[in-house]
Amino acid sequence: MSTDSSPRLVARRLRAYGVHLLTASGVVLALLSIGELFSSHPDLRWVFGYLGAAIIIDAVDGSLAREWDVLTYAASTEGHTLDDLVDYLTFTFIPLVVVWQMDWLVGPTTLWIAAALMASLFGFSHADAKQTETGFFRGFPSYWNLVAYHIGLIVTAFPEHGPLLMTGLVITLAILTVVPIQVLYPTRTPRPWRRPVLWGAVVWALLLAAMLPTYPYMPAWGDPWLLPLSLLYPLFYAVLSYVAAYR
Repeated sequence: MSTDSSPRLVARRLRAYGVHLLTASGVVLALLSIGELFSSHPDLRWVFGYLGAAIIIDAVDGSLAREWDVLTYAASTEGHTLDDLVDYLTFTFIPLVVVWQMDWLVGPTTLWIAAALMASLFGFSHADAKQTETGFFRGFPSYWNLVAYHIGLIVTAFPEHGPLLMTGLVITLAILTVVPIQVLYPTRTPRPWRRPVLWGAVVWALLLAAMLPTYPYMPAWGDPWLLPLSLLYPLFYAVLSYVAAYR
């Protein structure tokens, strides 16, 4: 890269480092969410609101990094490492701490949560964790923020059997995190499925946002159909991942 210090080059460098700053801002949201969780009167709506904002940042920073050539103009900062650190906090660690703190599981909850946290560490650090050329993740991609959100809804809606079912889900996903299955990478999904996956994710996100004001209870206008409806996209995503990987 040229060492020219022209205003255009300076602007490109500032813009590129601005993308890194955007990625790093996720740690502020992590701090706010954990502070709310351990406050004297925690409000889970704010906890998941902060984690939701972190998802939005994660959804746009990669595209901005490619568009503004961060690898060239902000090469001194390893963007992938920065992204993984923030993602582990906001996608895995804090959501699983929420499940643990709220006591939504049965049995030795600390053991299940610790196993999921450790599995995600190995998932994040695997050499083939992100198979960007083919459009896949290796193993369950540690979407624990979305899993934890639904665990709270399901346990609240079905207090008798929900905790047992959700314990089984956490154990299963922890195992799938380190199993060499392939799961679609939404923003790198191969055509012709990229648009259905991305637009489906947008609609799903809007649906989850509509459920947030009354979380962990279902809004009166959406009971009893809204919770089952919110599970359709994850089912579609899981089935499509299997079809795309093993077709």
